[in-house]
Amino acid sequence: MTETDILAHRLARATEVAQVAGALALKYFHARDQLVIETKRHPSDLVSEADREVETLIRDALGAAFAEDAMLGEEHGLTEGSSGFTWVIDPIDGTLPYLAGLPGWCVSIGGCDADGPALGVIYAPVLGELFVAARGHGALLNGAPIRASQGDLRSGLLGIGANDRVESARVGQMLTGLMDAGSSWVRYGSGALMLAWAAAGRLVGYAEPRMSAWDCMAGYTLITEAGGRVLPFPDGSGLTKPAPVLGAAAAAYDELERICAFGTEKNW
Repeated sequence: MTETDILAHRLARATEVAQVAGALALKYFHARDQLVIETKRHPSDLVSEADREVETLIRDALGAAFAEDAMLGEEHGLTEGSSGFTWVIDPIDGTLPYLAGLPGWCVSIGGCDADGPALGVIYAPVLGELFVAARGHGALLNGAPIRASQGDLRSGLLGIGANDRVESARVGQMLTGLMDAGSSWVRYGSGALMLAWAAAGRLVGYAEPRMSAWDCMAGYTLITEAGGRVLPFPDGSGLTKPAPVLGAAAAAYDELERICAFGTEKNW
């Protein structure tokens, strides 16, 4: 098979796996009061048995189909591979809304290679929405093509994320700059889902000072294939460390990058 054929094969399998994983996550979602929940870095950084079992399902399915690929997941870390392709997995992005009974969570399966983001599948089971994209193949929502917004930073809502990896005062400065520029922003529980919404033109973009690869890789592919732009995520060993994430409509990107200044200010 050609590289294009292999990528299409990976995307097809990832799409199937995401839907099976989403069904398992949804089963746990409806029985969430019975879940065993643990705290990770801080009280609002939670993980449940659902997160771990869904990631195991995804890893087992993709590993059986693509044994030479590497895998990086939020719950089970990095497994090295030899193909040059890395699967980047967040079994349940938006664990807090998930555990609170809110619909804004998703299964995110991304993939990258030496050229960057290569494929992405984001499935939101409660919302019934399946986003898929692969390099050179475009981006789809439930089988229909999607496009990023054509407007600037003031033409719609901007998605924002933040966490304890960045000083709260610095986040406040960023938000002040955005509001002074006339931007209206919203923060939702799942960064991956907000990136998908940027690809679909529902948001003009998304920005977060520190985000992990498993949160953004699928969304990055969706945005680029939908005609938007993204801030490159570190590759190599940098793939395993949190980094600034920014994706937006082409007409909004430069201004958003300037205001956020993720790549130029040392205090990020």
